[in-house]
Amino acid sequence: MAEFSHFNDQGRARMVDISEKKDTVRTAVAKTSVEVNNEIYDKITTQQMAKGDVLSVAQVAGIMAAKKTSDWIPMCHPLSLKGIDVSFDWELGSTPKLLIEVSVKTKGSTGVEMEALTAASATALTVYDMCKAIDKGMVIGPTYLDEKTGGKNGDYRRIDR
Repeated sequence: MAEFSHFNDQGRARMVDISEKKDTVRTAVAKTSVEVNNEIYDKITTQQMAKGDVLSVAQVAGIMAAKKTSDWIPMCHPLSLKGIDVSFDWELGSTPKLLIEVSVKTKGSTGVEMEALTAASATALTVYDMCKAIDKGMVIGPTYLDEKTGGKNGDYRRIDR
């Protein structure tokens, strides 16, 4: 079996042993978006949504999701995260699009890509949940890793395709 295989000698799932890996500073940035209608855009930006401040609640949901990623993703190691930032921007066109960016940082022996991706997803899902009474046709995504630093495999930066 390969050194970093997620399968044991019996071919069954296992969590990889990372105890010999060197601690380094590791970062990851994930992005996603939520396409909304004009009514939702207006209500979010003027804080008139019936359920409350959508972006504040979604931001907290993203932070909580990053901290709990190993509870959701079976082979993820629980990590001591050192920083999580969830930020928003709007892309205005014929259909408003909420742009979500999540940055996660740690110092440890495994990366934080899954934490950033989970946080971005939970943030978008929370926006959907808080706005679905107005329109269930919102579109989430694409969700992707934009960049990562640190670790044995080095840095990665997405090149738009």
